[in-house]
Amino acid sequence: MPQLDPATNIILIGMPGSGKSTVGVLLAKRLGMGFVDTDLLIQEKAGRTLQEIVDQDGYQALRHTEEAVLLDLKVQHQIISTGGSAVYSAAAMQHLKANGVAVFLDIPLKRVIERIGDHSARGISRRPDQSLGELFEERYQLYCQYADLTVAGEGRNQDEVCDAVVKGLGSLPVR
Repeated sequence: MPQLDPATNIILIGMPGSGKSTVGVLLAKRLGMGFVDTDLLIQEKAGRTLQEIVDQDGYQALRHTEEAVLLDLKVQHQIISTGGSAVYSAAAMQHLKANGVAVFLDIPLKRVIERIGDHSARGISRRPDQSLGELFEERYQLYCQYADLTVAGEGRNQDEVCDAVVKGLGSLPVR
């Protein structure tokens, strides 16, 4: 088992389709922690789906709402599944990492495309002229920058990714 302080959160970051929500629930069960899906908190705060926010107010509005939700989040001993664009807010990531370990669930672009299909209905925060490939390249650098631990998802099912996260957390210094 990982040597985490009981108050420490595990923050999952990565592209849509990387398994943050699914692996997050598995991790919460395995480690006896709570689970928070920030996409759901954003929808609750806005009273709309992520896609409705993007369609009606633009991708920047989604990022702004996401940042506000993340900065308001004050939890302990939780698995936090963030939206794919959480890493655009340095302030939000600093806030989350002050009491948590960031785990990047890394999958290749081809897997993202396979898993999310028609991304136009996913509420993905991207410029209207930006391809999924361009978005992937832009975000990849940010995920790497904020990650305390990177776990490759390629060739692994959700349980195997969960196992790899637990093993990886065990190799980190006590937090």
